[in-house]
Amino acid sequence: MASAAEQMAANISLSSFSKATELKKRLWFTLGALVLFRFLSYVPMPGIDPRAMASLFATQRGGVLDFFNTFSGGSLERMSIIALGVMPYITASIVVQLGATLYQPWLALKKEGETGRKKLNQYTRYLTVLLTTIQGYWIAVGLESLGASQGIAAVVEPGMLFRVAATISLVGGTLFLMWIGEQITSRGIGNGISLIIMAGIVATLPRALAQLFEGGRTGTMDPLMIATIVFLAIGLVLFICFVERAQRRVLVQYPKRQTARGAMQQERSHLPLKINIAGVIPPIFASSLLLMPLTVLQMAGSKSSPDSGDWLITVSTFLQHGSPLYLALYGLGIAFFCFFYSAVQFNSEETAENLKRHGGFIPGIRPGKATENYFDYLVSRITTVGAAYLVLICLIPEILFSQAGVPFYLGGTSLLIVVNVTMDTVAQIQSHLIAHQYGDLIKKAKLKSGRRR
Repeated sequence: MASAAEQMAANISLSSFSKATELKKRLWFTLGALVLFRFLSYVPMPGIDPRAMASLFATQRGGVLDFFNTFSGGSLERMSIIALGVMPYITASIVVQLGATLYQPWLALKKEGETGRKKLNQYTRYLTVLLTTIQGYWIAVGLESLGASQGIAAVVEPGMLFRVAATISLVGGTLFLMWIGEQITSRGIGNGISLIIMAGIVATLPRALAQLFEGGRTGTMDPLMIATIVFLAIGLVLFICFVERAQRRVLVQYPKRQTARGAMQQERSHLPLKINIAGVIPPIFASSLLLMPLTVLQMAGSKSSPDSGDWLITVSTFLQHGSPLYLALYGLGIAFFCFFYSAVQFNSEETAENLKRHGGFIPGIRPGKATENYFDYLVSRITTVGAAYLVLICLIPEILFSQAGVPFYLGGTSLLIVVNVTMDTVAQIQSHLIAHQYGDLIKKAKLKSGRRR
């Protein structure tokens, strides 16, 4: 059932949107920042031969590089200055969030409010610089060694000068993207970092769809299979929208309070718990952990001796996309990270303590430890449903990828990110329109009260 705010947003007319000048400025700023991001994805890193780089990247298909290339909008394939995208920043944010839960000094900062949050954000930026520096230098060294082993001169002049220049370029590109994301969050619409990731994924979708329909035109794919894939993708999007909006509303009551007329009134509210508390973090972590060994094996295969080639081929076969072992490990990894990250995101002890401090309680549950245990039990049941949902969404595209040759860009993780970010952005636009409508009502009320005088 839609909330009152959603019903009000549905009744907002186009005329109110045309009058919302601040919202239009925010939308234009967000659009301009995303266009700048796409321009930067075509700026090559110094010392790289673009044509040789395309040939070299083609030899590493199916590894973790292909996974991160999807999130960077093809920047990694072209080895642009933003090849790493915002993934180092996301990794740093996750590490800081985990540290703020497990590390006592950071936990104390988290409880300080706005001041502590700014301090933790500063730690996130420092960690982003460190991670980007390490990954940038590793990529520079890897390009030199991989190009030499494959006989492809992707690096024009290998050496320490190239490594330093490549590392500085990648660090600068990632930090600039991080700054753009923060500017979108403060001056635009939606979460800037999430919008940048979504823009990278959406940028690769036209090529994936073109490959899909080209297969139907040339006869390499059955038209019935293509229609089935399209309808299944639409069904997955609708299913994601339904589950992401689903909530378990926990009834919370507060003691009776005396109103202005002297009557006693008992307040009630609801604590909403999302079915998918962990979001898109579990598929990203599980994919990275599974694809990393395959990429290492691919890079080590060129340097290995002929005797060790057999077991490398065997391991690569078992871990390739669509294999039963890969699907089983992928599903288990998603379920594990779903429970782990849900426990990090929702602190049952802190929630129970806050309710007790403000006099709130759950009917039939004693405040304090009993409420904490109830929240643990409730979150465990909800996370079970959320984990099953994520496993289903992510495994169906993987099976299609292996059986029907669907492009990798149409993965379940990509669909989750695109749908979640779109829903959050639309919700923020509705909030701005509702606030603008409230402002007009207040102005009209003031004018009417002034006329009566």
